[in-house]
Amino acid sequence: MRILLIGSGGREHALAWKMAQSPLLEKLWIAPGNPGTAKWGENVIISPTDQPAILEFCKSNQVGLVVVGPEDPLVQGLADTLIAADIKVFGPKADAAELEGSKAWCKEVMVRHRVPTGAYRVFDDLNSAASYLESGITYPTVIKASGLAAGKGVFICQDFAAAKKAAKSMLEEKVFGVAGSTILVEEFLEGPEASVFAISDSRTFLTMETCMDHKARYEGEKGPNTGGMGAVSPNPLVGSRTADAVERQILLPTIHGLNHEGRRFQGVLFAGIKLTPAGPKVLEYNVRFGDPETQVLMMRLKSDLLPYLDACASGTLDRLEAPEWDERPAITVILVSDGYPGKYQTGAPIQGLEALEDEIDLQVFHAGTQDLDGQISTAGGRVLAVTALGDDLEKAQTKVYKAIEKIHFEGMGFRTDIGSTALEALTAMS
Repeated sequence: MRILLIGSGGREHALAWKMAQSPLLEKLWIAPGNPGTAKWGENVIISPTDQPAILEFCKSNQVGLVVVGPEDPLVQGLADTLIAADIKVFGPKADAAELEGSKAWCKEVMVRHRVPTGAYRVFDDLNSAASYLESGITYPTVIKASGLAAGKGVFICQDFAAAKKAAKSMLEEKVFGVAGSTILVEEFLEGPEASVFAISDSRTFLTMETCMDHKARYEGEKGPNTGGMGAVSPNPLVGSRTADAVERQILLPTIHGLNHEGRRFQGVLFAGIKLTPAGPKVLEYNVRFGDPETQVLMMRLKSDLLPYLDACASGTLDRLEAPEWDERPAITVILVSDGYPGKYQTGAPIQGLEALEDEIDLQVFHAGTQDLDGQISTAGGRVLAVTALGDDLEKAQTKVYKAIEKIHFEGMGFRTDIGSTALEALTAMS
C-alpha cells in the first residue's frame, strides 16, 4: 500500500511508527511530518490544509490511501476532495466532521438521537449569555467555544464572574477567533472522564481500547486546559458494563443517526465521556484520533493497523475481526515548552534523545520539534510524548519517568502525576 499520512504532531509520529511495521506497506509519506516521522517514512512539505497540493501529490505518486490525522483538514473537506477524485481516505467528509467543527451542532445531533449528554444553551452575543449566566443557573458551569480551538476552548467556571469573563473573552475579545463566535453554556457533569475511540466504515464499527487523558496543565488537574499533558491505557474506570453502555447508548445511535441524516461517518469517532452517577454521558465528539491517546493506543495495538484503516475507507470493516491488544498498560507523558498553553519560546536544543533510541517498550514520539542544522530543537508547545509499556501500570509509570530524566531542553515542563489517578482507581478496586 502507498499511503499519505496528513499531519505533523505526536499523533502522526505514533501512527507512522505503527504503520511502518506493516508488511502491507509499500511506501509512506507524511505531510508535512516532523523529525520523528522522518525515520518511518518520507516527509513532504505540504500543508495539511492545502487541498490542491495534496490531491496533485496523490495523483502523481499513485497514493492508494490517505490517512488524515488532524481535524482542520477534515472540517474543511479534504476527504470530500479526495473521494471525488476516487482516492481512498480514512476520515469523514465535511458534513460528518461537523461533529467536531461545531460543538453546537454536535449537541443538536446528540439530542435528536437521544445520546446522553449534559444540558446546554447556545449564545452568540455577550448580553444574552450574561443574562442567562446570572439567572440562577447552577455553578460550576462550563463555557465552551463551539468551533475548533485546539483543545483549549473550554472553561470550568465556579461562579458568575468567572463565567462572564470566559464568555467575554470569546464573544468580544475573540481569543479563539471565529471558533469562539458561538459559545455553549453547558451543565457541569460530575464524575471522572474517559476517552473512547471507535473506527467505522459507517455501517460497522469496532471499539478500541479505552484511555484516560489528563488535560489540565498542572498536577492534580489544576490550571488551564491544554491539548493533553499525558494519557494512560486502559482506563481502569471503564469496566465491561460501562463499555457496553457506551457502545449501545452513545456510539451506535450517533453513527446510525448520522447515516439516517445522510452524513455517512467513516473514520475514527472519538468520544470524550464523563462517567456520571447516572451513567456515561458525552462531553464532546472528535472526528480523528486523540493526541496524546494515540501514542498509548499504538503502543498497545498488536494487530496490523493498515487493514483496519483501509477497511474503513473501503466499506469492508465487517470482514475483519476485532483487533488484538497487548494486555500490558501504556502511559505517555507530554514534555512541554515553558509557558504552554500560553505563549512560549521555540528553538531550544533538545538533549538526550539518542540515549533512549534502543530502549525496549519505550518510544519518544515527536510533537513540536524541528531539525535545525542537525540539532533537534523545540518548535511548539507540546514538544515530545514519552511513552512506555509496563507489566503493570506502576512499572510503566516508573519506566516513563526514568526516561524523562535523560531528556533536557530549556524551559522543559511536564506533569509528575500522569498515571497516578489510574493507580488510585486500581488500588480502590483491589
